[in-house]
Amino acid sequence: MDNNNESRFERGTRALSDIDGEGGRKVVDSLADIAPDFARYIIEFPFGDIYSRPGLDLRSREIATIAALTALGNAAPQLKVHIQAGLNVGLSRDEIVETIMQMAVYAGFPAALNGLFAAREVFQEKHCLAA
Repeated sequence: MDNNNESRFERGTRALSDIDGEGGRKVVDSLADIAPDFARYIIEFPFGDIYSRPGLDLRSREIATIAALTALGNAAPQLKVHIQAGLNVGLSRDEIVETIMQMAVYAGFPAALNGLFAAREVFQEKHCLAA
């Protein structure tokens, strides 16, 4: 972790911004009226503690996250945020598609199809794919 004087919340806020950009901030903001403590946990634990660890680079972390969310098969909104995050940290469209396709082996074709449909939506929104 970069700075021992930086709080988990500060470190997490910075990481959330660097990785997820506006999408991450929207998720956190959407919890303000129902579960502000949960929003803080999202900032502190995944981003302040895990994403900020030195063992993997952000590209590798996003590949793992995209794979896991695809395999779950029931997390399309979160998958879309992390597909955008993957683009933000330098993953190519092809790397994201290959990661999702790989999940057909372990999570099944329905989960991979759902992941590919989520990717299509993100790519269309970001003009990486013709509508």
